[in-house]
Amino acid sequence: MQETTYQVEFLQEDKYKLFKGVYSDFINHAVSDYRFELAPLTYDEFIDAVSKNLIHCIVLLENMIPTAFLVYSTAISESVELNLIHCLGMEDLITKRNKLMEFFMENTKEERKNSVVCYPMLGSQGEYTPDIAHFGFKFVGLIVLRYLMNDSLSSMILDNIDDTKMDSKYNLVSWDNKYFDSAVKIIHETFKQTSDALFDQRFTTLDGTRDIIDKIVNNIYGEFLPNATTVLLCEGEPVGFAFANVTGGRIANIPLVGVLEQHRGTGLSVLMLQRVMKTIINSMRAGKYNFSEVNVTTETDNFGALRMYRTVGFREDYSYTQAYLPREN
Repeated sequence: MQETTYQVEFLQEDKYKLFKGVYSDFINHAVSDYRFELAPLTYDEFIDAVSKNLIHCIVLLENMIPTAFLVYSTAISESVELNLIHCLGMEDLITKRNKLMEFFMENTKEERKNSVVCYPMLGSQGEYTPDIAHFGFKFVGLIVLRYLMNDSLSSMILDNIDDTKMDSKYNLVSWDNKYFDSAVKIIHETFKQTSDALFDQRFTTLDGTRDIIDKIVNNIYGEFLPNATTVLLCEGEPVGFAFANVTGGRIANIPLVGVLEQHRGTGLSVLMLQRVMKTIINSMRAGKYNFSEVNVTTETDNFGALRMYRTVGFREDYSYTQAYLPREN
């Protein structure tokens, strides 16, 4: 019997054809095991992204045949984004994952001096938690909530929100680029000390938050929905924002909701979300979109946010572990 030998390296052109087998296996498990909401990159699209250094792929060779891989990116945010670890079959999983992680850690030393590593451990990747904890990763629990467009109960909850009690000094309007600087300041104030800032440290600075807002409104994080994105004004000045975009296909998303502290606690965030949802629904009735759902993500222990989303008609769907590795220095 041949003894198993493992070798780990970056995916190179000479291994592209051999790699197709393990990547095809990943595609077959993308929805069922990893909760992909959209179709993953095809093999040709993936290879193209690797060849252009848009993503980095570390591959484990088992007797010179690719049987596992790790994908990460440094192109989209200031974080090192560890996207996926996939192994073909169930044999020797811990060894394979650890070898991939050891290679990843060694080859991202410089990046990790200034960047957090973030890793959304969706679906079956939650099984990796004990393994990567040994590499110094820490964890935050996140939960995905959905508003399904064909759910009559959610529709009734949304319609029954009392929007007549908002103080006359407040007003809700759609996004305008003139609010950009205010959005940066308010989202920064809202998120700078939350768990989001642990795995996306851009929230901790104004410049970093500016990068996040810029990528939302300029369609880097999906198609921006300026009409549905809602601005809360107090005597004409912005004090809150609820952003909306399309993450792909028939799925809309609310990536950020932030209100200045002195304006919280009176239900204004619920009214912001109600306007976001009704604008999205009206755009569907006008034939502009055909969404199946709107989704949001928040921490499992953020009871205020959970209550806010439930009040608008969202329902919890699933939770997952967000792993993050603090900067080296």
